[in-house]
Amino acid sequence: MRQLLILLLALLVFQGKSQYVNGTVYDESGETLPGVNVMVKGTIDGVTTDLNGFYSIQTKDENATLVFSFVGFETQEVKVAGQKIVDVVLIGGVKLQEVVITAGGRRPDKRALNYSLAQMSISDAIFIENERYHNTEEYATIHENGFKKVLDEALSTFSIDVDAASYSNLRRFINNGQLPPKDAVRVEEMINYFNYEYDDPKGDDPFSINTSVAKAPWNKDHLIAQVGLQGKKIDLKELPASNIVFLLDVSGSMSAPNKLPLLKSAFKLLVNELRPQDKVSIVVYAGAAGVVLEPTDGTDKKKIMEALDALQAGGSTAGGAGIKLAYKLAKQHFVEGGNNRVVLATDGDFNIGASSNAAMERLIEEKRDEGVFLTVLGFGMGNYKDSKMEILADKGNGNYAYIDTMKEAKKVLVNEFGGTMFTIAKDVKIQVEFNPAVVQAYRLIGYENRKLNNEDFNDDKKDAGELGSGHTVTALYEIIPVGVESEFVKDIDPLKYQRSGGVLEASTDELMTVKFRYKEPQGTSSKLIAHVVKNNVGKADQNLQWSMAVAGFGMMLRESEYRNDLSYLDVLNLARGSRGVDEFGYRAEFIELVELTRSLHKEQQ
Repeated sequence: MRQLLILLLALLVFQGKSQYVNGTVYDESGETLPGVNVMVKGTIDGVTTDLNGFYSIQTKDENATLVFSFVGFETQEVKVAGQKIVDVVLIGGVKLQEVVITAGGRRPDKRALNYSLAQMSISDAIFIENERYHNTEEYATIHENGFKKVLDEALSTFSIDVDAASYSNLRRFINNGQLPPKDAVRVEEMINYFNYEYDDPKGDDPFSINTSVAKAPWNKDHLIAQVGLQGKKIDLKELPASNIVFLLDVSGSMSAPNKLPLLKSAFKLLVNELRPQDKVSIVVYAGAAGVVLEPTDGTDKKKIMEALDALQAGGSTAGGAGIKLAYKLAKQHFVEGGNNRVVLATDGDFNIGASSNAAMERLIEEKRDEGVFLTVLGFGMGNYKDSKMEILADKGNGNYAYIDTMKEAKKVLVNEFGGTMFTIAKDVKIQVEFNPAVVQAYRLIGYENRKLNNEDFNDDKKDAGELGSGHTVTALYEIIPVGVESEFVKDIDPLKYQRSGGVLEASTDELMTVKFRYKEPQGTSSKLIAHVVKNNVGKADQNLQWSMAVAGFGMMLRESEYRNDLSYLDVLNLARGSRGVDEFGYRAEFIELVELTRSLHKEQQ
């Protein structure tokens, strides 16, 4: 008993040492520095300073050491020593090379940049990887889904999406004191960043189907219907052997602290998850592509990590050659019935070789049909090519995540290792038929670039999204019931050659029917599942309430015409009421992000 009391007292003392450390980072001229990496030494805990150079980080030890790093400045280590406020002045010591953006690409200028980085606007020019870049980030244009009249278009067909890159990327913008570009906001990826408490699958199908209906929080006359899939959770010991090729961008554009250094640390987390039956190869590309690690057993983690540690950034980006070499290596060591996968890590800035989106798309489509899947991990800022990364993942039977911190790396590569690396169902398509007796109009929230033609649903040659072990997928429909007057329901002129507006006799007990098609990971023929959603409007459960909060936040960021009078406070109230268990703190972080965005929005008005 005495020993137990001593142990409890020791735990209380240890917990009492945990504290938040705040401070501001300056350069030698007294200007504040935004975007400085602040890490707790020996851990994966880290933050970046905001536009005012301010940071706040939690330490579990009052004697912890903080590491401050920023391109163009000497890295500093500072012991906390019980202090709650630690201000730091970074010393400029790294001369940067200027790269001027021209119509034909980048032209290097060997002049050293000796002026303060803080004198530059973070939105106009971002200093990274020993070069100066104008902000050339690229995002595909998104035209938000509008309402469809059921009598004109009763079917809605789309591919599932388990990517979550948009959420972590927009988080990076907000944490740097900026609202993200509207086209960087993909609402479905925000929703699917989070896991939901859906029922586990039963029977032979690899996922369960979960649906619910409630009032829309941004329009009391509208409904929200949620469709959720829960992938089967397979024990890692039972998953097939893996043949994984790391394809790593080591070009000059990857030398910033939040690129190659972060990449190397992140991949070490993945290496620690490897099993004896798994094999890893490493292919790198810069001015040319090459193999730096032949297939190595998962037990030889030291050898794999030494190969990662030896990587250095420099040269241009032969992305096309790198992808070809990685797939060639994956095919040479192909594991029948196993998990054959290329893991591409890059900022997406391919500028030599097969670099156009169309050429990359054709290459990836060709290789996915040979049984090698693709995971894409994005890094960095300033020249980030989101549109290209998304295309590669979509066409490569894979998934896409953006790694901005070691915490995000742990989420993607450790906490969700099975879902990221192991596919349990491919070409998963959803088709919803709405009952015109009760539904006047509907709109799919998000999934703008995942929509399919209705005839694609039954076409097994048509590619669609993949579901990983333990993954959840959530989709929301906003519904205008029959009899509700709405500015979003537009009439068209009567048709001359066919009848329109006719309603078949249909029961009012059913709201809609949801159909799913999927293939086994190695299969070529799809299986069909149908699920009827009853016309029962109830109180939103925790799953639906949380997904509506996230969707509402996305609508606010996109300034959606459908958000009505929704406010950030409404989003916060929804989120706080449905936070749930939140094992890893992802939902708490979302709430903080909404609060910060609310402040940013006020500042910019």
